[in-house]
Amino acid sequence: MEKKLERTEHNDVGSIRIADEVVGIIAGMAATEVPGVAGMSGGLVGGIAEMLGKRNLSKGVKVEVGEREAAVDLFIIVEYGVRIPDVALQVQENVKRAIESMTGLDVVEVNIHVQGVGFAPDVKDEDVRVR
Repeated sequence: MEKKLERTEHNDVGSIRIADEVVGIIAGMAATEVPGVAGMSGGLVGGIAEMLGKRNLSKGVKVEVGEREAAVDLFIIVEYGVRIPDVALQVQENVKRAIESMTGLDVVEVNIHVQGVGFAPDVKDEDVRVR
């Protein structure tokens, strides 16, 4: 049986519980908002990164939530032609800001794992040449 992890905060009125999956969805949405991110990766399947649609926002995201802190690992696919370090930095900043503002957690790490490069649907293989 899979254990659902949650962050619980107690106050005068009662308690507030935030499931890890919620934090994962926030991270996935924040990551896919960044220009240059083609999508989230579900991991390596036969050596090829599996690109997930926008409906699976918590896939490709690994979250560890403590009492007041969170660490996030994101597995992304970037668009062809972008500068990967710039896109990764923007993803880190956007994910950190989104999680902290929506949950009150302190995000201590946002690790980016670039799993592949996505091509626009109208780009053909012969159009992409290494020079």
